[in-house]
Amino acid sequence: MIHKRLEALNQVGWLRHIVLVLLGTSLTFAYSPYTHTYLPLVVLPCVVLLIKPLKPKQAFRAGFLFGLGWLGAGLSWILVSIDTYGGMPLIADIAVLGLLIAYLALFPALAFYSWRKLSLKVPYAYFSLVLFWFISEWLRGWLFTGFPWLQLGYTQTDAWLGGLASTIGQRGITAVLWFIALSIAAAVVGSLRCRIYAALMLLVFFTASYILPKLQPLHRTDTKTSVLLVQGNISQTLKWQADQQWPNILRYLDLTRPNYQHDIIVWPESAITALEPYADDVLSTIDQSAAMNGAALISGIIDYQSTRDQFYNTMIVLGDESGIDGFDTPYQYGSSNRYQKHHLLPIGEFVPFENLLRPIAPLFNLPMSSFQRGEYIQPNLLANGHRLAAAICYEIVFADQVRANVSADTDYLITVSNDTWFGDSHGPWQHMQIARMRAMELGRPLIRSTNNGVSAMTDEQGRIIAIAPQFKATTVSAELPVVRGTTLFQQWGNWPADLLAVLSLLPLIRLFNRTDRGQSQEKSVQ
Repeated sequence: MIHKRLEALNQVGWLRHIVLVLLGTSLTFAYSPYTHTYLPLVVLPCVVLLIKPLKPKQAFRAGFLFGLGWLGAGLSWILVSIDTYGGMPLIADIAVLGLLIAYLALFPALAFYSWRKLSLKVPYAYFSLVLFWFISEWLRGWLFTGFPWLQLGYTQTDAWLGGLASTIGQRGITAVLWFIALSIAAAVVGSLRCRIYAALMLLVFFTASYILPKLQPLHRTDTKTSVLLVQGNISQTLKWQADQQWPNILRYLDLTRPNYQHDIIVWPESAITALEPYADDVLSTIDQSAAMNGAALISGIIDYQSTRDQFYNTMIVLGDESGIDGFDTPYQYGSSNRYQKHHLLPIGEFVPFENLLRPIAPLFNLPMSSFQRGEYIQPNLLANGHRLAAAICYEIVFADQVRANVSADTDYLITVSNDTWFGDSHGPWQHMQIARMRAMELGRPLIRSTNNGVSAMTDEQGRIIAIAPQFKATTVSAELPVVRGTTLFQQWGNWPADLLAVLSLLPLIRLFNRTDRGQSQEKSVQ
């Protein structure tokens, strides 16, 4: 019945186009905060059935329309930032966002085009979509510094298939979703054998999702760490005003002062808006207060290196770094116990082709949009005797980079952010979901502090332990376990996911075997 209705849709091109856009749009509800995690298992098979009968150019158009719906609705929260802070008319804001979405939609279009191109020329290439999708998403996450947001594997953070994260990571889960989708689509239109194969594939992947997490060589130690997140909820329009620097710091100090009994206290990205070289007095005071109370305080701040006229988006550690109360070296500017953001946000933190773009509109000339990059791999932050692998804001989406900064003696993942730019949209919740996936992949509890939410802490399986309400100046605390052992994903990285994608070409071996047998028979006849 479903197959016949889809066939009817394919006879009417404009109707097929509308359905593809709607299918893509519906995937937004598979991500946080909606978390209808079953949707990819319904939507993706329907997309396969609609595109499979098409010629390559038609498949490109269909994939582009699907991408417009999927990425347009899923990333619509970007408009909040562009409209509020871009300084352009609404129609221009919509046009800029439309260009971004159209660019991103080219990647699923490329995947479907390549799939149909190969399928028409080579039998048994049905599952090759997995590999082509894999390649196109890798390109999306690499070209022009990459924008790998909203990848399909994140939809399973709270689902059964999320159990695969610690073995094959988010990218591997994306591959699994396409294997399942292709199998379901084949079962809908195929023979009894196809249905049996589809059932077996579902059984294999869902069983693996249950068993593999239990095989991870992780264990909790007897050590727990008390962690406090401080959420200042400072308006973005006030944050960078010169006369607000001291009131901003006072708000964080007032929220922190009654809570110095915690082992680690975390302020969000650029919580201290004074440039670090010119904030010695206040930083020394915070450092002494935290150290006297046996606490370590981690904060975001802007480091300005005047000798080179360079800005760095930075996290620094104040107070008790070693865990031996009162015996730490007093704060000095330039101390090595810091993290400098490596993966910068285009437009927000650096402007590509800036000589061309900056004069065009205020959008390309935002405050603090001329940062330099820190190193790709940096030492863990040391706070009260604990080691924390750091990522600032947007770079938590880059799994390879986060993994490269985690070692066997890393205790926690820490990420600070300022999602105030995106208001009361689904963007900050997607950001939190992405961060949770990193905890699941690497088997380490996660600490995430933001200016106005979502501020939260999770265990090593990405389950939220404590969370602060959005849009409120508040604190939230929790006892986090120290976990030892390394996940299979941490040991192997993405090569198991890459191998899984390559296995989508396995049916082609059947073609080569038949070809070889045919050639052998011809020779024997001769």
